[in-house]
Amino acid sequence: MSPKFEVFHQDWVDRVVGRVPKRGIDGFLQFKITAVEAGRLVCEMPVTEDIITFIGNMHGGCLSALCDHVLGSVMYPVMPEGYWAATTEFKINLLAPVSKGVCVATADIVSMSKRLAVVQIQIENEGRLAAVAQGTCTIVAPKS
Repeated sequence: MSPKFEVFHQDWVDRVVGRVPKRGIDGFLQFKITAVEAGRLVCEMPVTEDIITFIGNMHGGCLSALCDHVLGSVMYPVMPEGYWAATTEFKINLLAPVSKGVCVATADIVSMSKRLAVVQIQIENEGRLAAVAQGTCTIVAPKS
């Protein structure tokens, strides 16, 4: 059972879906949000030569960065205007090595209050589950 949301900012969704940022870690790793609905966000990350280690697999830190990104991003369409989300903590289980293709992260808000949210994330790669994570976001109100 997913939580009920009082707001949904379609304008935020329209600004980010299908776009790769030009800077930051999300730009370097080429994160692209592909789908958003209230309480759910899907984001892709290509597995490029730049992020493959000398043993032939992607470093788990790249999957962790993807988790951190979607953990906060899933909050923006459903928070009140002017609020922002800060990752407080998350735990990740790396389940399978990643060496090619595209990683697809799906983030689902499990619980959300005025100050905190819990989000679960699944990352798939090449038809298998590569990682699962769960984290907490602090919801920060705008300063008056």
